[in-house]
This record gives sequence, structure tokens and C-alpha cells, in this order.
Amino acid sequence: MNAPLSNYISGRLISSGTSDLIPVLNPSTGAVISEMPVSSAAAVDEAVAAAKKAQVSWGRLPAIQRAHALRAISAKIRERVEPIARTISEEQGKLLGLAKVEVAFAADYLDYMAEWARRIEGEIIESDRPNENIFLFRKPVGVVGAILPWNFPFFLIARKLGPALVTGNAIVIKPSEETPLNAAAFIALLDGLDIPEGVINFVYGTGAGVGEAICAHPDVGLISFTGSAATGSRIMATAARNITKVNLELGGKAPAIVLKDADLDKAAKAVAASRTLNSGQVCNAAERVYVERPIAEAFVAKVSEEMKRLRVGDPLGGSEVDMGPMINRAGVCKVEELVRSALDSGATVVTGGRGTAEAGQGTYYEPTVLTGCRQDMDVMRKEIFGPVLPVMTVDSLDEAISLANDTEYGLTSSIYTENLSHALKASRELNFGETYINRENFEAMQGFHAGNRKSGIGGADGKHGLYEYTSTHVVYIQS
Repeated sequence: MNAPLSNYISGRLISSGTSDLIPVLNPSTGAVISEMPVSSAAAVDEAVAAAKKAQVSWGRLPAIQRAHALRAISAKIRERVEPIARTISEEQGKLLGLAKVEVAFAADYLDYMAEWARRIEGEIIESDRPNENIFLFRKPVGVVGAILPWNFPFFLIARKLGPALVTGNAIVIKPSEETPLNAAAFIALLDGLDIPEGVINFVYGTGAGVGEAICAHPDVGLISFTGSAATGSRIMATAARNITKVNLELGGKAPAIVLKDADLDKAAKAVAASRTLNSGQVCNAAERVYVERPIAEAFVAKVSEEMKRLRVGDPLGGSEVDMGPMINRAGVCKVEELVRSALDSGATVVTGGRGTAEAGQGTYYEPTVLTGCRQDMDVMRKEIFGPVLPVMTVDSLDEAISLANDTEYGLTSSIYTENLSHALKASRELNFGETYINRENFEAMQGFHAGNRKSGIGGADGKHGLYEYTSTHVVYIQS
């Protein structure tokens, strides 16, 4: 078993100062592989103080010098892709191949954000007065508090750290209790790099402890959180005490619309891939399908075949395994309850529908397709976050769009059609932050990953995601 972890504050590994430890489990076996410290609010105070002190000189550096630090980190990541990916697989259950993609993408993301060093722009605004100039400058918010999820834990470090640092902020990061070991691997990469002490800090602990302390801290200028809508709501309430800016990527209930003119092979492959990527534990994955009646039977047959052929097992099993375990037993129980409720209300299992333990005590659930679903069922309204695909039949695109928009979430959506007019209509009328046409649900780093309604506030990626980590300063100069 790995040794207990230490916080990283002011460039040093520091004891959490508490004897409380949380076991870290391997979801494919149920074995304890490490222990995570439960840090106190005092540790958060220390980390924020270090970040606040370091940010002053860090923010004064030319952005290109800050970009050099990001590139140095990405270079170290590329030297350690395999061991970091194995750490992710062991603590999160992600397929090793997908974990390697995550690690490599994190390095690419840091390089991408470094490229913005020479592209951060202000504005010159026309004045109403003679002999006056108005300038808008973009400045750091100060200290960023980053609270991470467990589903793409290593990439989310890069997604929050990259834009925060290049725009001149310092950062305090709280890893998920489920996946702290990849954060320790990231910390190890920082050794020997020329990054001022205090610019990057990690504090381990619970959401109720460390997370709450970060959100309530008066010296935190921005809270960036990825996770559930319920937790996001609590973060907003806590941040409101200090009127702290929040950036929240929350849950999703992404609809996939399959029209009668769609390429059914393409649709079935893309929807199944979206639903089962990372065992269905992806906020922007297809969570429900609306298929036009004339091709419903054919589509269900094809997507069920795609789901049925997936081999479930040890994520380190290489090419012999297509899907690993879910993160924990609570996740499996939630999926089981949603499926049970749907069946009690008249839905039918076409394939799957059972938890499985092919790796002993692992937390697995079969890729599952449900038909006969209705809009009022929990499986069509609540986020599943597991490899279950509920399917509902519709009679028109208008009906599909209306049902798709009938949700408290608004992160991603998709449509499969060979008709350009139908695709454009869906693009206009679907009320979601993203719409994917004839492809799986997965965003690009140069886009803007943002949602509506309970799917969040603000967004990530691209120019617009970068500017989330800045404040504006307007200067009036009278000559």
C-alpha cells in the first residue's frame, strides 16, 4: 500500500497535521491502495496565505515567462505518461489506454494555454469626452481555489491550473477524496522546476472540510469547481458570504436525437461510445435517446449490439477489456436504483441490466439499454452517471427537441441526421451549451465547454475559458 499523502504548500511537502485518514480504494478490486489525510481549515489558511503572497510577484511577470512554467510542467508530464496513467487506472478504474490519453491531453492542454501568453487582450473604448482615452485591462483575480472531481482528475488539474497560472493567478487545489494519488504524481513533477514557492498548492481533505474552507476564505478570488449540481449549489451559497466569483461545471442529462434520415451505424457507434466512455461517468455523455419511430427498432438493435459486445473487466487488462468499473459502490447502487425504478414503471431491458463482479469485489455494472422509457421516469430526468442508455420513441424532430429541452440541466446535446436543415434547426432550438452533430459528445480544448441552467456558471477552454480567470480594470485617461 502507498504511504499516506502530504499537502504541498509553498513548494514543500507538509504534513496535514491530523491523524484522520481516508482509505483510497482500487474500484476494480476493492483493495485499499493508499490513505488520504483529512486536512483542517488551518491547512487551507496556510495554503491560501502562501498563494496570496506568491501571486503578487507572479502576476507582475510578463505572461510569456509564466507560460514557460506551463511548458516545463507539460514536458515533465510527457516523460511520465505510463506511470501516471497506471496510477489513475488503479485509483479511478479508468481503462489504461484512456488514462494515457488523459495524461497526454493534460500536457497538450498546458501547452495550449501557454500559447495564450501573447494573446491576452484588453480593449480601447471610445470616450464621450474630448482628449480622453478609455482602456480595459485584464488582470488576475488573485488566488484561485480549484475543487476537483474524480472522473478525469489529472486533466482537471491542467484545465484549472493552466489558465489560472498564465493569467497571473496563484492556485490552491483540492483533489477528490476518491482520486488523490494522481495529484501526488503531479506534485512530484514540480520538483526542480523554476516555479516560485506558493504559486501552486495542493491540500487534501473532504468537501465538507477543505472544500468548505476554500469556498469561505475571504482571500480566494475565484472558486473553480467541477462536480455535481448539488455540491455546486452549496459552493455558491458559501461563496456568497464574500461575494466570491464562481466558475462551475456541474451535471448533465445530455439528449441524443436520432432521426429517421440518420446514418444508423454511425449513430449507434457514437451513442454507445459516448454512453460507456469511462464507464458512463462523464458529465457530457449521452444520457438519454429520442429516436424517430420509423427507425427505432433498427437503431435499438444496432446500439444494443454495440453495447453488448463491450468486454467489462480489469482496467489494466489491456486490449482484452473495453470498459472498467464504476468509481465506487454508491455509484453502482444509484444506477441499480434508477434501472429498477424504470423497470417497475414499464421499461424493458434489451441488454445488460445487472451489476457484475468479474474482478472479485470490484464495482462493475453492465452496459445497458432500456426501451419503453417515458419522459416522467427518473432514468430520463436524473443524471445516471453510469453505462445505462434509456431510449424513448418520438414522432418528429419538434417533439424530440421539446422533450430534450425539458430538463433542469443544459450542458451538452447531440443529433444524428443527414439533413442539413434538421441539423441547423436543432442547433438553433436546443437549449444547451454544446450540440454535437453526427459525432460522440466530447469537447475540444479550443472550444468553450459551458452549460445552461443547473449545468453550471461560466465555462472552460479556449479564449472564453481563459478569461474566466481574469478580472477587468477600466482606466480613464484625460489628457
